Amino acid sequence: MSQTARTLQDTRTSLPPAEVLAAAKRFFSRRNAIYSAFLDMEGPTFVSLRGQGGEEVVIGVAEQDGATRVTGSTYLFDQQVARFLASLPAAAPMAPAQNPDVIEEAAEVLP
Repeated sequence: MSQTARTLQDTRTSLPPAEVLAAAKRFFSRRNAIYSAFLDMEGPTFVSLRGQGGEEVVIGVAEQDGATRVTGSTYLFDQQVARFLASLPAAAPMAPAQNPDVIEEAAEVLP
């Protein structure tokens, strides 16, 4: 089964990794009962939360180019993951030379 853009989402934030993980635990525990999820496992770079019916939400963090890259993965709670990621303060934009998406796009255009 392949993952879609909705089951794996990511963003960059100015928050340090530990603050992002703490924010994820707070955010998902305070959702409407049907969409709440609670800590299952955690480590220095991730939290795994369980919600209704055993649904898993995983939030991972990594420091990257002066910001924190945050990745969220789930099967059913995709809207909640999107809302969580949108609630984080944005990181400063990367210069084009640092942005791998821009480099890949440029490589596709060049002969």
